[in-house]
Amino acid sequence: MNAALANEGRVAHRLILLFLFVAGGVVRLICLACKPFWFDECFSAEIARIGWGNFLHLLWWREANMSLYYLLLRVWLSFDLRAGHSEFFIRSLSVLISASTLPAIYWLARALYDRRVAFIAAALFAFNAYSVRYAQEARSYSLFVLLATLSSGFLIRWLREPVRSRRTGYVLASILAVYAHFYAILLVAAHWVALRWLGRPDQAVNKTDEFSAQSRRAFRTIGLAVLPLLIFVAKTGAGPIKWIHRPSLHDIFEFAEHLAGSDHWPLAVIYAMACFAALAPFGKRLLARDQDWETWRCEFLLVWLLFPVVLTILLSFARPVFLARYMIFCLPALIILAAAGLARLRQTWLLAAALSGMLLFSGGGVWFVYGHDFDKERDESKAASNFVLEHTQAGDGIIFHIAETRVPYEFFRSERAGVNTASADFTSSLGPEILFPHNSPGFGYRDFTGKPTPELLRSAALSHARLWVMLMNNGPPGTPDPTTVMLTRVLAESFPRVQRWQFARVEVRLYRKE
Repeated sequence: MNAALANEGRVAHRLILLFLFVAGGVVRLICLACKPFWFDECFSAEIARIGWGNFLHLLWWREANMSLYYLLLRVWLSFDLRAGHSEFFIRSLSVLISASTLPAIYWLARALYDRRVAFIAAALFAFNAYSVRYAQEARSYSLFVLLATLSSGFLIRWLREPVRSRRTGYVLASILAVYAHFYAILLVAAHWVALRWLGRPDQAVNKTDEFSAQSRRAFRTIGLAVLPLLIFVAKTGAGPIKWIHRPSLHDIFEFAEHLAGSDHWPLAVIYAMACFAALAPFGKRLLARDQDWETWRCEFLLVWLLFPVVLTILLSFARPVFLARYMIFCLPALIILAAAGLARLRQTWLLAAALSGMLLFSGGGVWFVYGHDFDKERDESKAASNFVLEHTQAGDGIIFHIAETRVPYEFFRSERAGVNTASADFTSSLGPEILFPHNSPGFGYRDFTGKPTPELLRSAALSHARLWVMLMNNGPPGTPDPTTVMLTRVLAESFPRVQRWQFARVEVRLYRKE
Protein backbone atom coordinates (compact mmCIF):
# COMPACT_ATOMS: atom_id res chain seq x y z
CA MET A 1 0.00 0.00 0.00
CA ASN A 2 2.72 2.43 1.01
CA ALA A 3 4.74 1.49 -2.06
CA ALA A 4 1.74 2.16 -4.30
CA LEU A 5 1.17 5.58 -2.71
CA ALA A 6 4.85 6.41 -3.06
CA ASN A 7 4.76 5.45 -6.74
CA GLU A 8 1.66 7.58 -7.30
CA GLY A 9 3.44 10.47 -5.58
CA ARG A 10 6.45 10.13 -7.86
CA VAL A 11 4.22 10.08 -10.94
CA ALA A 12 2.38 13.20 -9.73
CA HIS A 13 5.66 15.01 -9.08
CA ARG A 14 6.94 14.17 -12.54
CA LEU A 15 3.70 15.35 -14.13
CA ILE A 16 3.91 18.66 -12.26
CA LEU A 17 7.52 19.13 -13.34
CA LEU A 18 6.59 18.25 -16.92
CA PHE A 19 3.73 20.76 -16.81
CA LEU A 20 6.07 23.51 -15.57
CA PHE A 21 8.60 22.62 -18.27
CA VAL A 22 5.97 22.79 -21.01
CA ALA A 23 4.47 25.99 -19.58
CA GLY A 24 7.89 27.60 -19.38
CA GLY A 25 8.61 26.63 -22.98
CA VAL A 26 5.26 27.95 -24.21
CA VAL A 27 5.71 31.26 -22.37
CA ARG A 28 9.08 31.68 -24.10
CA LEU A 29 7.74 30.73 -27.54
CA ILE A 30 4.78 33.10 -27.47
CA CYS A 31 5.50 36.26 -29.44
CA LEU A 32 9.04 35.03 -30.18
CA ALA A 33 9.26 37.09 -33.37
CA CYS A 34 7.20 40.07 -32.18
CA LYS A 35 10.14 42.33 -31.34
CA PRO A 36 12.49 43.48 -34.10
CA PHE A 37 15.72 41.64 -34.72
CA TRP A 38 18.40 44.12 -33.66
CA PHE A 39 22.13 44.71 -34.03
CA ASP A 40 23.39 42.24 -31.40
CA GLU A 41 21.25 39.42 -32.76
CA CYS A 42 22.32 40.13 -36.34
CA PHE A 43 25.89 40.03 -35.08
CA SER A 44 25.32 36.56 -33.60
CA ALA A 45 23.71 35.28 -36.79
CA GLU A 46 26.37 36.63 -39.14
CA ILE A 47 29.22 35.28 -37.00
CA ALA A 48 27.55 31.86 -36.99
CA ARG A 49 27.10 31.88 -40.78
CA ILE A 50 30.51 32.92 -42.09
CA GLY A 51 32.97 30.28 -43.29
CA TRP A 52 34.99 28.27 -40.78
CA GLY A 53 38.22 30.08 -41.51
CA ASN A 54 36.63 33.50 -41.04
CA PHE A 55 34.74 32.20 -38.00
CA LEU A 56 37.90 31.08 -36.19
CA HIS A 57 39.78 34.23 -37.18
CA LEU A 58 36.97 36.40 -35.85
CA LEU A 59 36.73 34.56 -32.53
CA TRP A 60 40.41 35.00 -31.79
CA TRP A 61 40.64 38.44 -33.31
CA ARG A 62 37.77 40.16 -31.50
CA GLU A 63 34.80 37.93 -30.49
CA ALA A 64 36.15 35.24 -28.13
CA ASN A 65 33.48 36.14 -25.59
CA MET A 66 30.31 34.08 -26.16
CA SER A 67 32.31 31.79 -28.45
CA LEU A 68 30.49 28.68 -27.17
CA TYR A 69 27.13 30.20 -28.08
CA TYR A 70 28.33 31.16 -31.54
CA LEU A 71 29.49 27.59 -32.08
CA LEU A 72 26.17 26.13 -30.89
CA LEU A 73 24.24 28.61 -33.05
CA ARG A 74 26.36 27.57 -36.02
CA VAL A 75 25.36 23.95 -35.44
CA TRP A 76 21.72 24.94 -34.84
CA LEU A 77 21.50 26.84 -38.11
CA SER A 78 22.76 23.79 -39.98
CA PHE A 79 19.42 22.11 -39.19
CA ASP A 80 17.50 24.87 -40.96
CA LEU A 81 17.14 23.97 -44.63
CA ARG A 82 16.52 27.58 -45.65
CA ALA A 83 19.76 29.38 -46.41
CA GLY A 84 18.47 32.74 -45.21
CA HIS A 85 17.32 31.48 -41.77
CA SER A 86 14.25 33.01 -40.12
CA GLU A 87 14.44 35.20 -37.04
CA PHE A 88 12.08 32.80 -35.26
CA PHE A 89 14.34 29.82 -35.90
CA ILE A 90 17.51 31.67 -34.87
CA ARG A 91 15.94 32.77 -31.58
CA SER A 92 14.44 29.35 -30.88
CA LEU A 93 17.85 28.01 -29.81
CA SER A 94 17.78 30.38 -26.83
CA VAL A 95 14.22 29.24 -26.05
CA LEU A 96 15.29 25.59 -26.00
CA ILE A 97 18.25 26.35 -23.74
CA SER A 98 16.18 28.48 -21.37
CA ALA A 99 13.45 25.84 -21.09
CA SER A 100 16.16 23.27 -20.30
CA THR A 101 17.28 25.45 -17.39
CA LEU A 102 14.03 24.77 -15.54
CA PRO A 103 14.80 21.11 -14.69
CA ALA A 104 18.37 22.19 -13.90
CA ILE A 105 17.08 24.68 -11.33
CA TYR A 106 14.78 22.01 -9.92
CA TRP A 107 17.78 19.67 -9.63
CA LEU A 108 19.92 22.29 -7.88
CA ALA A 109 17.14 23.41 -5.53
CA ARG A 110 16.42 19.84 -4.52
CA ALA A 111 20.13 19.23 -3.86
CA LEU A 112 20.20 22.30 -1.60
CA TYR A 113 16.77 21.90 0.03
CA ASP A 114 13.97 19.49 -0.81
CA ARG A 115 11.29 18.74 -3.37
CA ARG A 116 8.96 21.42 -2.00
CA VAL A 117 11.50 24.20 -2.55
CA ALA A 118 12.47 22.72 -5.91
CA PHE A 119 8.91 22.87 -7.25
CA ILE A 120 8.46 26.46 -6.05
CA ALA A 121 11.77 27.47 -7.67
CA ALA A 122 10.81 25.78 -10.94
CA ALA A 123 7.47 27.62 -10.97
CA LEU A 124 9.13 30.99 -10.29
CA PHE A 125 11.68 30.42 -13.04
CA ALA A 126 9.09 29.26 -15.58
CA PHE A 127 7.37 32.66 -15.44
CA ASN A 128 10.30 34.94 -14.64
CA ALA A 129 10.18 37.79 -17.15
CA TYR A 130 13.93 38.46 -17.02
CA SER A 131 14.56 34.90 -18.14
CA VAL A 132 11.86 35.15 -20.80
CA ARG A 133 13.35 38.42 -22.07
CA TYR A 134 16.72 36.82 -22.80
CA ALA A 135 15.24 33.48 -23.87
CA GLN A 136 13.77 35.41 -26.80
CA GLU A 137 17.06 36.88 -27.95
CA ALA A 138 19.74 35.35 -30.15
CA ARG A 139 22.53 35.92 -27.64
CA SER A 140 24.28 33.71 -25.10
CA TYR A 141 22.49 34.84 -21.93
CA SER A 142 20.13 31.85 -21.64
CA LEU A 143 23.10 29.51 -22.16
CA PHE A 144 25.00 31.47 -19.50
CA VAL A 145 22.21 30.88 -16.96
CA LEU A 146 21.94 27.17 -17.77
CA LEU A 147 25.67 26.54 -17.37
CA ALA A 148 25.86 28.63 -14.20
CA THR A 149 23.07 26.49 -12.74
CA LEU A 150 24.75 23.24 -13.76
CA SER A 151 28.12 24.42 -12.43
CA SER A 152 26.62 25.27 -9.04
CA GLY A 153 24.62 22.05 -8.98
CA PHE A 154 27.66 19.87 -9.61
CA LEU A 155 29.59 21.80 -6.95
CA ILE A 156 26.92 21.13 -4.33
CA ARG A 157 26.66 17.45 -5.27
CA TRP A 158 30.44 17.08 -5.23
CA LEU A 159 30.69 18.86 -1.90
CA ARG A 160 28.25 16.48 -0.26
CA GLU A 161 29.49 13.34 -1.95
CA PRO A 162 33.09 13.17 -3.25
CA VAL A 163 32.39 11.32 -6.47
CA ARG A 164 34.87 11.94 -9.25
CA SER A 165 32.15 12.27 -11.88
CA ARG A 166 30.64 15.19 -9.98
CA ARG A 167 33.97 16.96 -9.72
CA THR A 168 34.45 16.45 -13.46
CA GLY A 169 30.95 17.76 -14.09
CA TYR A 170 31.71 20.87 -12.05
CA VAL A 171 34.95 21.56 -13.90
CA LEU A 172 33.41 21.05 -17.35
CA ALA A 173 30.29 23.10 -16.62
CA SER A 174 32.39 25.94 -15.20
CA ILE A 175 34.74 25.98 -18.20
CA LEU A 176 31.84 25.96 -20.64
CA ALA A 177 30.14 28.76 -18.68
CA VAL A 178 33.21 30.97 -19.07
CA TYR A 179 33.26 30.31 -22.82
CA ALA A 180 29.55 31.12 -22.94
CA HIS A 181 30.23 34.46 -21.27
CA PHE A 182 33.44 35.77 -19.77
CA TYR A 183 31.61 37.07 -16.68
CA ALA A 184 31.23 33.45 -15.56
CA ILE A 185 34.67 34.02 -14.06
CA LEU A 186 32.72 35.86 -11.34
CA LEU A 187 30.65 32.72 -10.71
CA VAL A 188 33.78 30.62 -10.24
CA ALA A 189 35.16 33.34 -7.94
CA ALA A 190 31.91 33.24 -5.93
CA HIS A 191 32.27 29.46 -5.58
CA TRP A 192 35.85 29.90 -4.39
CA VAL A 193 34.73 32.49 -1.82
CA ALA A 194 31.95 30.19 -0.60
CA LEU A 195 34.36 27.30 -0.07
CA ARG A 196 37.24 29.29 1.40
CA TRP A 197 35.42 31.93 3.41
CA LEU A 198 32.34 30.04 4.57
CA GLY A 199 34.11 26.73 5.07
CA ARG A 200 32.35 23.42 4.50
CA PRO A 201 29.03 22.51 6.12
CA ASP A 202 28.79 19.80 8.73
CA GLN A 203 26.79 17.53 6.41
CA ALA A 204 29.45 17.56 3.72
CA VAL A 205 31.04 14.14 3.56
CA ASN A 206 34.35 15.47 2.27
CA LYS A 207 35.43 17.60 5.27
CA THR A 208 39.00 16.54 4.83
CA ASP A 209 42.27 17.95 3.61
CA GLU A 210 41.83 15.73 0.57
CA PHE A 211 38.83 17.78 -0.55
CA SER A 212 40.83 20.99 -0.18
CA ALA A 213 43.51 19.53 -2.43
CA GLN A 214 40.88 18.35 -4.94
CA SER A 215 39.19 21.74 -5.00
CA ARG A 216 42.50 23.49 -5.61
CA ARG A 217 43.16 21.16 -8.53
CA ALA A 218 39.67 21.79 -9.87
CA PHE A 219 40.08 25.58 -9.78
CA ARG A 220 43.56 25.25 -11.30
CA THR A 221 42.15 23.13 -14.14
CA ILE A 222 39.43 25.67 -14.80
CA GLY A 223 42.02 28.45 -14.86
CA LEU A 224 44.24 26.62 -17.34
CA ALA A 225 41.29 25.72 -19.58
CA VAL A 226 40.09 29.33 -19.83
CA LEU A 227 43.62 30.72 -20.23
CA PRO A 228 43.12 31.40 -23.98
CA LEU A 229 40.14 33.58 -23.11
CA LEU A 230 42.14 35.38 -20.43
CA ILE A 231 44.90 36.02 -22.97
CA PHE A 232 42.27 37.38 -25.37
CA VAL A 233 41.00 39.77 -22.68
CA ALA A 234 44.55 40.92 -21.94
CA LYS A 235 45.16 41.39 -25.67
CA THR A 236 42.00 43.39 -26.38
CA GLY A 237 41.91 45.30 -23.10
CA ALA A 238 38.77 47.21 -22.13
CA GLY A 239 37.88 48.03 -25.74
CA PRO A 240 34.93 45.61 -26.09
CA ILE A 241 33.24 47.02 -22.94
CA LYS A 242 34.39 50.63 -23.06
CA TRP A 243 30.82 51.67 -23.88
CA ILE A 244 29.57 50.55 -20.43
CA HIS A 245 28.67 53.50 -18.21
CA ARG A 246 29.31 53.82 -14.50
CA PRO A 247 26.17 52.54 -12.70
CA SER A 248 24.04 54.91 -10.64
CA LEU A 249 21.83 54.03 -7.68
CA HIS A 250 18.89 54.13 -10.07
CA ASP A 251 20.60 51.55 -12.31
CA ILE A 252 21.14 49.23 -9.34
CA PHE A 253 17.55 49.48 -8.10
CA GLU A 254 16.31 49.00 -11.65
CA PHE A 255 18.45 45.88 -11.98
CA ALA A 256 16.84 44.48 -8.82
CA GLU A 257 13.38 45.10 -10.29
CA HIS A 258 14.27 43.47 -13.58
CA LEU A 259 16.00 40.45 -12.06
CA ALA A 260 12.84 39.77 -10.07
CA GLY A 261 10.96 39.84 -13.36
CA SER A 262 9.15 43.18 -13.51
CA ASP A 263 9.60 46.78 -14.57
CA HIS A 264 8.07 47.98 -11.26
CA TRP A 265 9.14 47.66 -7.61
CA PRO A 266 6.36 45.54 -5.95
CA LEU A 267 7.63 42.17 -7.22
CA ALA A 268 11.20 43.03 -6.21
CA VAL A 269 9.95 43.86 -2.71
CA ILE A 270 8.11 40.52 -2.50
CA TYR A 271 11.27 38.71 -3.59
CA ALA A 272 13.25 40.60 -0.96
CA MET A 273 10.73 39.60 1.72
CA ALA A 274 10.87 35.95 0.62
CA CYS A 275 14.69 35.97 0.72
CA PHE A 276 14.59 37.58 4.17
CA ALA A 277 12.24 34.82 5.34
CA ALA A 278 14.81 32.25 4.18
CA LEU A 279 17.69 33.99 5.97
CA ALA A 280 16.06 35.36 9.13
CA PRO A 281 15.96 32.13 11.18
CA PHE A 282 19.76 31.88 11.19
CA GLY A 283 20.52 35.33 12.58
CA LYS A 284 24.05 35.65 13.91
CA ARG A 285 25.04 32.27 12.51
CA LEU A 286 25.23 33.79 9.05
CA LEU A 287 28.77 34.30 7.74
CA ALA A 288 30.33 32.11 10.44
CA ARG A 289 32.76 29.39 9.36
CA ASP A 290 31.97 25.66 9.33
CA GLN A 291 28.28 26.01 10.12
CA ASP A 292 25.44 23.55 9.86
CA TRP A 293 24.12 22.65 6.43
CA GLU A 294 20.90 24.68 6.79
CA THR A 295 22.86 27.89 7.35
CA TRP A 296 25.59 27.20 4.81
CA ARG A 297 23.25 26.65 1.88
CA CYS A 298 21.59 30.03 2.47
CA GLU A 299 24.98 31.70 2.63
CA PHE A 300 26.09 29.94 -0.54
CA LEU A 301 23.09 31.36 -2.43
CA LEU A 302 23.67 34.78 -0.89
CA VAL A 303 27.31 34.83 -2.02
CA TRP A 304 26.30 33.71 -5.52
CA LEU A 305 23.64 36.42 -5.68
CA LEU A 306 25.55 39.36 -4.21
CA PHE A 307 29.29 38.82 -4.66
CA PRO A 308 29.41 39.32 -8.47
CA VAL A 309 27.11 42.35 -8.31
CA VAL A 310 28.92 44.08 -5.44
CA LEU A 311 32.36 43.36 -6.91
CA THR A 312 31.53 44.75 -10.36
CA ILE A 313 29.90 47.84 -8.83
CA LEU A 314 33.01 48.51 -6.75
CA LEU A 315 35.29 47.95 -9.76
CA SER A 316 33.15 50.37 -11.74
CA PHE A 317 34.49 53.27 -9.67
CA ALA A 318 37.80 52.68 -11.48
CA ARG A 319 36.55 51.26 -14.79
CA PRO A 320 32.82 50.71 -15.49
CA VAL A 321 32.22 46.95 -15.75
CA PHE A 322 28.75 46.52 -14.23
CA LEU A 323 26.02 45.80 -16.77
CA ALA A 324 22.68 44.44 -15.66
CA ARG A 325 22.30 41.74 -18.29
CA TYR A 326 25.82 40.45 -17.60
CA MET A 327 24.60 39.65 -14.08
CA ILE A 328 21.78 37.38 -15.28
CA PHE A 329 23.68 34.32 -14.02
CA CYS A 330 22.72 35.43 -10.48
CA LEU A 331 19.04 34.76 -11.26
CA PRO A 332 18.97 31.08 -10.13
CA ALA A 333 20.36 32.07 -6.72
CA LEU A 334 17.63 34.68 -6.25
CA ILE A 335 14.87 32.30 -7.32
CA ILE A 336 16.01 29.40 -5.12
CA LEU A 337 16.54 31.63 -2.09
CA ALA A 338 13.08 33.16 -2.54
CA ALA A 339 11.60 29.68 -2.98
CA ALA A 340 13.21 28.61 0.31
CA GLY A 341 11.58 31.58 2.02
CA LEU A 342 8.16 30.77 0.58
CA ALA A 343 8.53 27.14 1.62
CA ARG A 344 8.65 28.25 5.25
CA LEU A 345 4.93 29.04 4.96
CA ARG A 346 3.56 25.78 6.32
CA GLN A 347 -0.11 26.57 5.76
CA THR A 348 -0.93 25.37 2.26
CA TRP A 349 -3.42 28.14 1.61
CA LEU A 350 -0.94 30.82 2.65
CA LEU A 351 1.81 29.38 0.44
CA ALA A 352 -0.62 29.09 -2.47
CA ALA A 353 -1.71 32.71 -2.01
CA ALA A 354 1.87 34.03 -1.81
CA LEU A 355 3.07 32.02 -4.79
CA SER A 356 -0.01 32.95 -6.83
CA GLY A 357 0.63 36.63 -6.09
CA MET A 358 4.25 36.38 -7.22
CA LEU A 359 3.24 34.52 -10.38
CA LEU A 360 0.55 37.12 -11.09
CA PHE A 361 3.11 39.93 -10.92
CA SER A 362 5.51 37.79 -12.96
CA GLY A 363 2.82 37.32 -15.62
CA GLY A 364 2.56 41.09 -15.91
CA GLY A 365 6.32 41.26 -16.41
CA VAL A 366 6.16 38.58 -19.12
CA TRP A 367 3.41 40.46 -20.91
CA PHE A 368 5.58 43.59 -20.75
CA VAL A 369 8.64 41.92 -22.30
CA TYR A 370 6.62 40.57 -25.21
CA GLY A 371 6.60 44.12 -26.56
CA HIS A 372 9.42 45.89 -24.73
CA ASP A 373 12.90 45.45 -23.33
CA PHE A 374 13.95 46.06 -19.77
CA ASP A 375 17.30 47.61 -20.61
CA LYS A 376 17.23 49.82 -23.69
CA GLU A 377 15.51 50.68 -26.94
CA ARG A 378 16.29 48.40 -29.86
CA ASP A 379 17.70 49.89 -33.02
CA GLU A 380 15.66 49.95 -36.22
CA SER A 381 18.41 48.57 -38.40
CA LYS A 382 15.88 46.32 -40.15
CA ALA A 383 13.70 49.22 -41.22
CA ALA A 384 16.75 51.25 -42.25
CA SER A 385 18.26 48.40 -44.28
CA ASN A 386 14.99 47.63 -46.03
CA PHE A 387 14.54 51.33 -46.84
CA VAL A 388 17.90 51.42 -48.61
CA LEU A 389 17.22 48.16 -50.45
CA GLU A 390 13.80 49.37 -51.62
CA HIS A 391 15.01 52.77 -52.87
CA THR A 392 18.37 51.94 -54.41
CA GLN A 393 19.04 52.57 -58.09
CA ALA A 394 21.52 51.06 -60.52
CA GLY A 395 24.99 52.44 -60.00
CA ASP A 396 24.46 53.39 -56.35
CA GLY A 397 27.12 52.73 -53.74
CA ILE A 398 26.90 52.42 -49.97
CA ILE A 399 29.32 53.22 -47.17
CA PHE A 400 28.82 52.27 -43.54
CA HIS A 401 29.77 54.72 -40.84
CA ILE A 402 31.73 52.00 -39.04
CA ALA A 403 32.31 48.48 -40.26
CA GLU A 404 29.98 46.86 -37.72
CA THR A 405 27.03 48.75 -39.22
CA ARG A 406 27.29 46.47 -42.23
CA VAL A 407 26.45 43.45 -40.04
CA PRO A 408 22.68 44.03 -39.68
CA TYR A 409 22.48 45.25 -43.27
CA GLU A 410 23.96 41.95 -44.46
CA PHE A 411 21.53 39.96 -42.35
CA PHE A 412 18.42 41.75 -43.62
CA ARG A 413 19.75 41.70 -47.18
CA SER A 414 20.03 37.92 -46.87
CA GLU A 415 16.42 37.76 -45.64
CA ARG A 416 15.23 39.55 -48.76
CA ALA A 417 17.44 37.45 -51.04
CA GLY A 418 16.69 34.17 -49.30
CA VAL A 419 20.39 33.23 -49.31
CA ASN A 420 23.39 33.54 -47.04
CA THR A 421 25.20 36.77 -47.90
CA ALA A 422 28.31 35.55 -46.08
CA SER A 423 28.92 33.16 -48.96
CA ALA A 424 31.29 34.16 -51.69
CA ASP A 425 28.65 32.89 -54.15
CA PHE A 426 26.32 35.73 -53.23
CA THR A 427 26.53 38.58 -55.75
CA SER A 428 26.08 42.24 -54.96
CA SER A 429 23.12 42.53 -57.34
CA LEU A 430 20.76 43.12 -54.42
CA GLY A 431 21.20 46.64 -53.14
CA PRO A 432 23.88 49.26 -53.83
CA GLU A 433 27.53 48.35 -54.33
CA ILE A 434 29.23 47.99 -50.95
CA LEU A 435 32.27 50.29 -50.92
CA PHE A 436 33.15 50.07 -47.21
CA PRO A 437 33.83 47.74 -45.55
CA HIS A 438 34.67 45.47 -48.47
CA ASN A 439 37.69 43.20 -48.15
CA SER A 440 36.56 40.00 -49.88
CA PRO A 441 33.93 38.75 -52.38
CA GLY A 442 31.67 37.59 -49.55
CA PHE A 443 31.51 38.78 -45.97
CA GLY A 444 34.71 37.97 -44.04
CA TYR A 445 36.17 38.62 -40.63
CA ARG A 446 38.00 41.75 -41.85
CA ASP A 447 34.62 43.32 -42.63
CA PHE A 448 33.68 43.41 -38.95
CA THR A 449 35.95 46.27 -37.97
CA GLY A 450 37.39 49.54 -39.24
CA LYS A 451 36.31 53.05 -40.26
CA PRO A 452 36.23 54.75 -43.67
CA THR A 453 39.02 57.15 -44.58
CA PRO A 454 38.77 60.50 -46.37
CA GLU A 455 40.68 59.01 -49.31
CA LEU A 456 38.13 56.20 -49.70
CA LEU A 457 35.24 58.67 -49.59
CA ARG A 458 36.80 60.89 -52.28
CA SER A 459 37.47 57.85 -54.45
CA ALA A 460 33.84 56.74 -54.08
CA ALA A 461 32.64 60.19 -55.05
CA LEU A 462 34.54 59.97 -58.36
CA SER A 463 32.80 56.77 -59.47
CA HIS A 464 29.26 57.17 -58.10
CA ALA A 465 26.61 59.82 -58.68
CA ARG A 466 24.58 58.61 -55.71
CA LEU A 467 26.04 57.39 -52.44
CA TRP A 468 24.16 55.89 -49.51
CA VAL A 469 25.59 56.23 -46.01
CA MET A 470 24.29 54.30 -43.01
CA LEU A 471 25.22 55.56 -39.55
CA MET A 472 24.54 53.74 -36.29
CA ASN A 473 25.22 54.67 -32.65
CA ASN A 474 27.24 57.66 -33.79
CA GLY A 475 26.80 59.84 -30.73
CA PRO A 476 23.94 61.71 -29.04
CA PRO A 477 21.83 64.18 -31.07
CA GLY A 478 23.81 67.31 -31.79
CA THR A 479 27.11 65.70 -30.74
CA PRO A 480 28.24 63.40 -33.57
CA ASP A 481 31.35 61.29 -33.21
CA PRO A 482 34.56 62.16 -35.13
CA THR A 483 33.83 59.68 -37.93
CA THR A 484 30.44 61.28 -38.59
CA VAL A 485 32.01 64.73 -38.61
CA MET A 486 34.61 63.56 -41.14
CA LEU A 487 31.98 61.88 -43.36
CA THR A 488 29.83 64.98 -43.39
CA ARG A 489 32.73 67.27 -44.23
CA VAL A 490 34.39 65.16 -46.94
CA LEU A 491 31.23 64.08 -48.78
CA ALA A 492 29.96 67.68 -48.87
CA GLU A 493 32.93 68.46 -51.14
CA SER A 494 31.53 66.29 -53.96
CA PHE A 495 27.81 65.93 -53.26
CA PRO A 496 25.83 69.19 -53.10
CA ARG A 497 22.56 67.42 -52.28
CA VAL A 498 21.88 65.21 -49.26
CA GLN A 499 18.70 63.67 -47.87
CA ARG A 500 18.39 62.24 -44.38
CA TRP A 501 16.02 59.67 -42.84
CA GLN A 502 16.08 58.95 -39.11
CA PHE A 503 15.31 55.56 -37.56
CA ALA A 504 15.78 54.52 -33.95
CA ARG A 505 19.58 54.68 -33.35
CA VAL A 506 20.16 54.55 -37.14
CA GLU A 507 20.46 57.36 -39.68
CA VAL A 508 20.34 56.86 -43.44
CA ARG A 509 21.72 59.49 -45.81
CA LEU A 510 21.60 59.71 -49.60
CA TYR A 511 24.26 61.93 -51.15
CA ARG A 512 23.57 63.06 -54.76
CA LYS A 513 25.49 65.13 -57.24
CA GLU A 514 22.30 66.44 -58.87
